[in-house]
Amino acid sequence: MWTPENRGLYARPGLRYPSDLTDAEWDLVRPFLRRRTRSGPAPERLREILNAVLYVLSTGCQWRALPRDLPPRSTVHGWFVRWHCDGVLDRLHFALYQQVRELEGRHASPTAAIVDSQSVKSAEKGGGNIDPIGYDAAKKVKGKKRHLIVDTLGLMLGLNVTPADVQDRDGFLPLLKSVRRVFVFLERLFADGAYSGAATAAAAKRTGKVVLEIVKRSDAAKGFVVVAKRWIVERTFGWLGRCRRLVKDFENLTRTQLAFVQLAMIRLMTRRIARLCQSS
Repeated sequence: MWTPENRGLYARPGLRYPSDLTDAEWDLVRPFLRRRTRSGPAPERLREILNAVLYVLSTGCQWRALPRDLPPRSTVHGWFVRWHCDGVLDRLHFALYQQVRELEGRHASPTAAIVDSQSVKSAEKGGGNIDPIGYDAAKKVKGKKRHLIVDTLGLMLGLNVTPADVQDRDGFLPLLKSVRRVFVFLERLFADGAYSGAATAAAAKRTGKVVLEIVKRSDAAKGFVVVAKRWIVERTFGWLGRCRRLVKDFENLTRTQLAFVQLAMIRLMTRRIARLCQSS
């Protein structure tokens, strides 16, 4: 809830753009973006490139609409693709995730998680290499579907992006396999009624010995009701919605959307770590 005291915690005065990294946030990210060769850009240049990518993520602007005081769009986009394809974003996300968990007094690897999906409308796109989209008849949305698994803090454990016509239970099983390989202590997964069924529960059990628990909304409830556990993943979708680039599916390639969602969580965690370290 936004209160005068709470707003002060999230204020970012003194920055050129609100999306820019502070010195404390850059210190967290810099070791993962360091140069591997002498011919690479200087650390200050890498910081500006990352600030430009975060500007696109936050404002939702086109690459060609980057302000002139940021690096050229070709340089920014090239490094963004390189960081994603080289696994830099994966390593950075995992390291920040463990650090946040420890600062919050939790074990580095979670034992419980929540799964849900979000159908996102696709925007008009041009060019080639466009990944297929689908139509979600239940949500009446033509576009992509994000299958997301988060821990009890709302931090992302894994993401799978499919056409919107893929059923929730079909989209999350491959995701559960990849998440279980990284977080081996995961034991219980909470989900809504879309994941119900003996076959889905048995598949989750076979995938990683994970117990799938369905949390249903009360039949007597009317209007908006906060449902236990499920509100956590809905809040995470709300966090992603603060990034204008993610309110629609603007990307031709699914891997680009995956990278932007991952970058949104990296942005969230760097800010949280810097804030927790400052207050401690």
